[in-house]
Amino acid sequence: MSNRSSNKLNVPEARAAMDKFKMEAASEVGVDLKEGYNGHLTSREAGSVGGQMVKKMIESYEKSL
Repeated sequence: MSNRSSNKLNVPEARAAMDKFKMEAASEVGVDLKEGYNGHLTSREAGSVGGQMVKKMIESYEKSL
């Protein structure tokens, strides 16, 4: 296992877009997400942001079909 972190983007230039997408998803579910470290978030809050991101990605894919 040479790569210890699985959160690396395949296209590093996409970091800003992904950060913006994450902030939008957090806003939609009412989570107070800040730039940088967010250690104050509960697992439920962090999971809801990730879940919202996945939901929006699936919706976007379905619209493109």
